[in-house]
Amino acid sequence: MRLLLVEDDVMLASGIKLGLSDAGYAVDWVGAAERACEALERESFDIAVIDVGLPGMDGLELTRQLRAPHMKNPAIPVLILTARDALQDRVRGLDWGADDYMLKPYELPELLARLRALLRRSQAATTAVLSFGPLQLDTARRCLSVEAVGGSRSSDDGRAVVEVGPREWSVLEYLMINAPKPAHKEKLLHALTGWDREITPNAVEVYISRLRTKLEPHGVTLRSIRGFGYRLELRAPVTGDGVA
Repeated sequence: MRLLLVEDDVMLASGIKLGLSDAGYAVDWVGAAERACEALERESFDIAVIDVGLPGMDGLELTRQLRAPHMKNPAIPVLILTARDALQDRVRGLDWGADDYMLKPYELPELLARLRALLRRSQAATTAVLSFGPLQLDTARRCLSVEAVGGSRSSDDGRAVVEVGPREWSVLEYLMINAPKPAHKEKLLHALTGWDREITPNAVEVYISRLRTKLEPHGVTLRSIRGFGYRLELRAPVTGDGVA
């Protein structure tokens, strides 16, 4: 999931970004509402975390503006962070388009739980589980599973767990959200890094290759579409003797 963090306190933003990145989010951080507006006009995000006490335009006004129709995703779920405990500020934030708020100071586990809840409720994520053929991607528990076979490590429901790294997860999540349609390589690049960081397009190919190795034994492959990107497709699973 791609997350926009709007926080002007550099040390606080660094800590939040680290925690969110470790949890598997692709985090884009900006320190001012004006820069956030520029990003939201030209980029699509899955969720936003916005501090109220920003310099210049504050976080409440930013929340109101990002709901404008010309924004890439005016329905984006928004969690506001505030040190203001006044009822009027909380009510105004919710009235102006925020979906939830947290008072500072707060604990990272609660922040992550609130983000998961917002994503589950949002129109872009109507279910916590994404499915494609034998694959199930549980976004709440951050678990990728397939039908279990003998000797496989199993999840609670008896399915086999497939271990994937945080960036592999980001790529696969985007592919499964778009399946059976293809995902553009540029969008996969954004899912990996964020709009304000540089990374070579070859990075996408690296994680696609790793995912192919892990998914093809279970009957799923990633087809390369020249000049566009990649698409999940079903194929015959590879048996123990290497025969499909």
